[in-house]
Amino acid sequence: MTDNDQTRLTRPRPVCESISEMTEIVLPNDANPLNALLGGRLMHWIDLAGAMAAHRHSRQYVVTASIDHLDFLVPVRVGDIVVLRSSVNRVFHTSMEVGVKVWVENYHTEQSRHVSSAYLTFVAVDTAGNRLPVAPVIPETEDEKRRYKGASRRREIRRAEWARRKEISITE
Repeated sequence: MTDNDQTRLTRPRPVCESISEMTEIVLPNDANPLNALLGGRLMHWIDLAGAMAAHRHSRQYVVTASIDHLDFLVPVRVGDIVVLRSSVNRVFHTSMEVGVKVWVENYHTEQSRHVSSAYLTFVAVDTAGNRLPVAPVIPETEDEKRRYKGASRRREIRRAEWARRKEISITE
């Protein structure tokens, strides 16, 4: 990698350059016997949507390091359209917090409802799996600034939880 490439990859970028939107229609093979979307399928889509935002921002390969708590707020049925919107909230040297918000659209009733939200951590890596530095993100809107600030708090919570789980595994 040349110095010019490294400069290009680490140049600060606004959040808007990472924004991604992914749309899926729920088909029978995505559903359980009650015709509701499988939770695992939604988690897979959330991971993909988050990875797209992380990749767009970092312009590197990315791997999923963690996903925070996930609630399923409303059921999603076969035939519904699922919309996943994602963007990078904050960068921490080689890792990024990405927020993903999921909506379900029923085109018969013209209703749109919030299904779930998730925060994921991605790490930029090279082809050998070595961590790579990521360009800082620049929050511009009030909402982006709020998410940027909140990402630091969530990171501290993740670190504390990681330390707690590590301690538990040592004592078991």
